[in-house]
Amino acid sequence: MKALLLVLLIELCLGSLFPEKEKNPKYWRDQAQQTLRNALKLQKLNTNVAKNIIMFLGDGMGISTVTAARILKGQLQHMQGEETMLEMDKFPYVALSKTYNTDAQVPDSAGTATAYLCGVKANEGTVGVSAAVMRDQCNTTAGNEVTSILKWSKEAGKSVGIVTTTRVNHATPSAAYAHSANRDWYSDNEMPLEAIQQGCKDIAQQLFENIPNIEVIMGGGRKYMFPKNTTDVEYQTEDKYRGTRLDGKTLTSVWKEKKPKDKNAHYVWNRQDLMALNLDKVDFLLGLFEPVDLMYELDRNNQTDPSLTEMVEVAIKILQKNPKGFFLLVEGGRIDHGHHEGKAKQALHETVEMDRAIGLAGRLTKENDTLTVVTADHSHVFTFGGYTPRGNSIFGLAPMQSDVDKKPFTSILYGNGPGYKLIGGGRENVSTVNFAHANYQAQSAVPLRQETHGGEDVAVFAKGPMAHLLHGVHEQNYIPHVMAYAACVGPNTNHCRSGAARGTGVALPLLSTFASLFILLCLF
Repeated sequence: MKALLLVLLIELCLGSLFPEKEKNPKYWRDQAQQTLRNALKLQKLNTNVAKNIIMFLGDGMGISTVTAARILKGQLQHMQGEETMLEMDKFPYVALSKTYNTDAQVPDSAGTATAYLCGVKANEGTVGVSAAVMRDQCNTTAGNEVTSILKWSKEAGKSVGIVTTTRVNHATPSAAYAHSANRDWYSDNEMPLEAIQQGCKDIAQQLFENIPNIEVIMGGGRKYMFPKNTTDVEYQTEDKYRGTRLDGKTLTSVWKEKKPKDKNAHYVWNRQDLMALNLDKVDFLLGLFEPVDLMYELDRNNQTDPSLTEMVEVAIKILQKNPKGFFLLVEGGRIDHGHHEGKAKQALHETVEMDRAIGLAGRLTKENDTLTVVTADHSHVFTFGGYTPRGNSIFGLAPMQSDVDKKPFTSILYGNGPGYKLIGGGRENVSTVNFAHANYQAQSAVPLRQETHGGEDVAVFAKGPMAHLLHGVHEQNYIPHVMAYAACVGPNTNHCRSGAARGTGVALPLLSTFASLFILLCLF
């Protein structure tokens, strides 16, 4: 009886963290649509229908990370750095996104992914479900699933793809296709028996069941696709990389068996096989290049593992064969991991690599028919300062010592994390360590095994059709509503010209009946 009362008390407390109306997806949809109507009053420029949508998600790429990565990019090119332009800096429209989850002031990557992919804010730790679903409680899932911009695009006849440097069943990509009360249910091995008995499915299985025929899937997560204790093809002597599945399924085989017999489906696990593909003859591609997450870019074996830029190039070349266009989700997911580990150098090099992929995507597509959105799910407690002079190495020291402990300090610091160290009762003297090393953990104010996310707004960069609708400070769940509006996919297509071929990049959304008549009069 006491246990039951405790559970009820916990549920009551959690429920009181946010208004009851926020559990209803309609609240968030109505709010986003009202914001959209307000945005439409602004001056219009590129009002084509977006044939293609590319979303770049820098996991943990807060504004301080963007700025520091800009400097790093310039310094890698032997410039001072501050004056450098990232590819995303060149986008004409910039907005801010409010990242909180329905139950969290400082969010996680699962609830935020649900917002920017499904258009509905959600609880921390849940993916592809509304705020009516409570973390870990499988029995709250049914009837509260929400669908994503990837599914809307697929239903409109577009090709779709997912590219990530994390596991393909990690928080960000999983919100595109899965509905789960826990982001960590990577395979059935990570699920409680109760959840399995109640009918919930692991995220890896949902990847191949929920949205049939996703054309491109690339990233890590290989071990979650194979039966428990299956030896990994690459790391044959390492037990931690063995298969995890309890149901005995080999999901890579299941994936291939479900593809139409007249289509070419290829599963690859290394860069050599990926780069050897004749992309003109590839209809479906599954690339799983590591058992868990991909290696950091600085540690990557460029013979066996593709870079994010290489994966993006392959994905676009496959997807753009569809005359109706495509939707592509690209995640620079290990930016987040670098920060959690206090390894700023790893995080910033991951950001620069994602920016390189953004530039390539721009060269492979046309701005008049491709909407490109670059954003982050959340920030980190990462900062750089100390009155460093122009051109100072982004990983360098501040120009003065602390006036308290008389020791030097690096420009880059964390508010909390694993970089907190006491030597002889005082702060470690960074001049005695190699603070330029890739795995150096920058000093932090509060000791934690893992550094935490930050709660401030993140930037949204946009270019292409209807990019101007990302124009101010928005709720994060507004983003997919804009992408769907631009591409004439999803539930809100009333503005699209009746009878027009969606996704052609030439049809104009109907702004009003008067505007349409005016255009016709001008033509004649």
